[in-house]
Amino acid sequence: MAHIGCGVVRDNELLGSTSLDSELAGSLESLLPHVTGALRTLLNETGATAEECAGIAIGFPGIVDVRNGRILSTLKKYEDAVHLNLGQWAIEQFGLGLRIENDARMALLGEQYAGAAQGVQDVVMITLGTGIGGAAMMLGKLVRGAHAQAGCLGGHLPVNYRGHKCTCGNVGCAEAEAAGWSLPGIVRETPGFEKSSLAGVAQIDFQTLFAAARNGDAVACAARQRCLNVWAADAVTLIHAYDPEVVVFGGGVMQSSDDILPFVEEHVNKHAWTSWGTPRVCAAILGGNAALLGAVPLLAEDLPAM
Repeated sequence: MAHIGCGVVRDNELLGSTSLDSELAGSLESLLPHVTGALRTLLNETGATAEECAGIAIGFPGIVDVRNGRILSTLKKYEDAVHLNLGQWAIEQFGLGLRIENDARMALLGEQYAGAAQGVQDVVMITLGTGIGGAAMMLGKLVRGAHAQAGCLGGHLPVNYRGHKCTCGNVGCAEAEAAGWSLPGIVRETPGFEKSSLAGVAQIDFQTLFAAARNGDAVACAARQRCLNVWAADAVTLIHAYDPEVVVFGGGVMQSSDDILPFVEEHVNKHAWTSWGTPRVCAAILGGNAALLGAVPLLAEDLPAM
């Protein structure tokens, strides 16, 4: 189920949070009144006031220019977002300035600020869920690039140039080969599917896949292994690109971290070319709160002049 997390944060403490169902929303504009109401309720419940807040930070699943406070490109989700003036919304509703960033970058900021990569200056993060998110930090700074898309397209790095067509238009992206949205098709293509326990499942997701694999279903085992191979290859690619000390895996799929991390760690140890040692591979520890806590360092960041 798609959702929007809202929270009020002080330092590294989440004072209060709530989640809004966004499954049926076709536009971001239609959700803004609900977000406004949720934030006002949270301020009231936590005893905080808008005047006390440093600002509002938004994590968005797309290409975002934090320096200009604009959403530049979406991928068939909230396509109206590129036309919205969210800075004006924040001022009109709360009298606060706004920072908006890619959601995976926000999650990485949170994990580096108060989570699994706390204090580490060179980190990459991969988030596994409906899609695959990516973010990179080098020398303590988020990698953004001249056009705001550097480091945040980890799910759109090709892992199979003869693979499946991706929603981004590329072929063989990690997302197209092993993400929540592509998983049902991948499983159904696996030889023997018609005899698998998954053949009778209306909606195939990772929780169902990993459960069936633990029960010895051959198709589930094969599909799970394919996903592990893709995620591990993606990790090595990001290691070669950004030279991290730590690789953090987050997202809902990490409920099965005991199945995922040992394989990825072994693959990285075997295949990553590094001169200094091997990056540590670990699971995110903040869960869905990572991006909320990432709001603190994002609002404190001294951004270059536009």
